Amino acid sequence: MKAILARTYGGPDVLELAETDTPEVGAGSVLVRVKATAVNPVDWHIVAGHMDGLLKVALPVVPGFDVAGVVEAVAPDVTEFAVGDEVIGYVRTEQVQHGTYAEFVAAPVHTLARKPASLDWEQSAGLPLVGLTALQALVAVGVGAGETVLVHAAAGGVGSLAVQIAVARGARVIGTASERNHDFLRSLGAEPVTYGEGLAERVRQLAPEGIDAAVDCVGGDAVAVSQELLKDSSRVASIVDQQVSAKGGHHVFTQPVSADLEELATLADAGKLTVHVDRVLPLAAAAEAFRLSQTKRVRGKIVLDVG
Repeated sequence: MKAILARTYGGPDVLELAETDTPEVGAGSVLVRVKATAVNPVDWHIVAGHMDGLLKVALPVVPGFDVAGVVEAVAPDVTEFAVGDEVIGYVRTEQVQHGTYAEFVAAPVHTLARKPASLDWEQSAGLPLVGLTALQALVAVGVGAGETVLVHAAAGGVGSLAVQIAVARGARVIGTASERNHDFLRSLGAEPVTYGEGLAERVRQLAPEGIDAAVDCVGGDAVAVSQELLKDSSRVASIVDQQVSAKGGHHVFTQPVSADLEELATLADAGKLTVHVDRVLPLAAAAEAFRLSQTKRVRGKIVLDVG
């Protein structure tokens, strides 16, 4: 099969389109023919060697965790899926080596769910990692109906999903973004505010009594600003700031959970959740996709079309 391979750590230039063996399907797994995969910042951090303290990475590595595709083969012990099923997945296993930037991926069934019928392949590929991250962050801080939640970097991949999930839960959402993304946030149901100096004052103008919860997707001083505004300073979750737990909040390290993926698919098919795809590139253009992701100016998702 064709796959994107990094034989050494480095920048986008170390990525190559190579021929490699189709993965074997072990117990509890299925083989997925990949239709599309999404690019996430964690992918280029892994290839750069930045994630060795958190993840067990083996070189050469095929990057990628997100997948949308069709089940090609199933292990004898698998009853959850059958050949021909359309699935989505956040395929993270104990060792990061055989990722989703490939024509086929072997995926444990606990990392998969059925593809939402309402989303196309590209949107479906962009859903798993960011959707799971957003959902698990909102659950960590207990966002519910009638509450006000602040989402930092609300126009990005995780943020735009957090906005929609929070709105679906009946919450009022204030989202930070550059002014060029304010109309986009309004279309998702959020009230936009410009990030940067003076953010706390701008949020107070919208929520004079404070906020109930916050989700940090950007880092920097987002946790500190959130805790300044929160009624309960513990109700902040960060996907970036690993010191947030020491500050009394919650650090979210995304977990592959089938039930959570199923919840996301249900929201999508109910018309309450969609994935904004910023750019679709061919698999061979993975290096270009990395460079685009590194600009941190992507609205929504970058997706690789695998076929």
